[in-house]
Amino acid sequence: MVIMHRNHYHCGVKAMQTNPIFEHDAVVLAILLLILAIVLKTSSMNHPFFRRFYTFVPPILLCYFVPGILNTTHVISGDQSAVYTVASQYLLPASLVLLITGVDLKEIWKLRRKAGVMFFASTLGIVIGGPLAIILVEMLVPGVIVGGDGADASWRGLGTVAGSWTGGSANMAALYEVFKPDAKLYSGMIALDVLIANLWLALMLYGVSKQNAINKWLRADDHDMDHLLDKLKAGEKKEGKTPTMPDLMVILALGLGATGLAHFLVGHIVPWIERTAPHLAKFNLTSEFLWLIILTSTFGILLSFTKARKLDKLGSTAVGNVFLYILIASIGMKMNIMNMFDNPGLLAVGLIWIVIHAAIILFIARVFRISFFFLAVGSEANVGGAPTASAVAASFNPSLVPVAVLISVLGYAIGNYAGYLCGLLMQWVS
Repeated sequence: MVIMHRNHYHCGVKAMQTNPIFEHDAVVLAILLLILAIVLKTSSMNHPFFRRFYTFVPPILLCYFVPGILNTTHVISGDQSAVYTVASQYLLPASLVLLITGVDLKEIWKLRRKAGVMFFASTLGIVIGGPLAIILVEMLVPGVIVGGDGADASWRGLGTVAGSWTGGSANMAALYEVFKPDAKLYSGMIALDVLIANLWLALMLYGVSKQNAINKWLRADDHDMDHLLDKLKAGEKKEGKTPTMPDLMVILALGLGATGLAHFLVGHIVPWIERTAPHLAKFNLTSEFLWLIILTSTFGILLSFTKARKLDKLGSTAVGNVFLYILIASIGMKMNIMNMFDNPGLLAVGLIWIVIHAAIILFIARVFRISFFFLAVGSEANVGGAPTASAVAASFNPSLVPVAVLISVLGYAIGNYAGYLCGLLMQWVS
């Protein structure tokens, strides 16, 4: 899975680091906020140049890609900065609470069938894409890619990537214990995972700006989706009250307070499961991040049936989106474009793997006439997890974030099984 939870990779694997120009986290955060401010402000201007520019380059893609360039050129460092950790552990959960609270979940629930079809199609694309990619690369360059009989066998490392791309970093860590690749190979897999998943996320974000053309090709039948978006737009048109300082404090207390409560509960739930039911680890139920997402999403769902839902008119969704965009920028900051040159052979496997995944989900979406929204979110729920799936959903409409979150939680649950099956298939074809 993409770099969304990469801050806790284990086994002592560390890439050689170069000191960035700006190391202080306060400076790094200021740079990211400046990038976000410039991109979002210019994208809202009526100047002909900016209108033309953002017709071809989606604003959210720049919010993600520019920090990646700064990381690649060592202006800032995603690996050495704590900004991403703060964004993923605190701002993301708070944004989920605020965004879900203001949503009509009864309408969201009507979209479950199409969302489910695309999620499982995406999982299938990863499971069979890995072994097919190995076969194709081995046909072109025999014996170069999949070598070794022991811990250095490439299929062992690729098996951990399969866990990441069908579930998350917890799944990748679990399959590391199963397949036991050596440290050097695993380090290369982390680089491969980060690079391919980030490139795929960039493509999904760009696709949002072309969704009408893509949906036309997919012959998408999305009357229920159109109905939901019409309701959302109608709600946005309703005049809202200008938020006061107390209103904003209530919004922050709700989002960050629920996040704090979730962290408190996670600190008790995970150790209890580890003591009383350690076998549940195979379902990722000992993953702190999984429980953090589950609890904050649950809080948001419960609050959406209370008067707290009215906070949407006071700006709770806007605050949630601010948190989410900071997360998106911090995600981009983790990308290093130069990693693609570390192992060109395995890079070829990864690229072909993701192309096969794309072909399968495009085929399924066209057969079932499912829109690009479900394709992109279902794919990111596998390859990128809850944070990146939420970012993609928000680029369509912030109110659709709950769809992405609920699908992603399913990915965490099945990632070990799907990744393990993919690893066995890659071993077999090797």
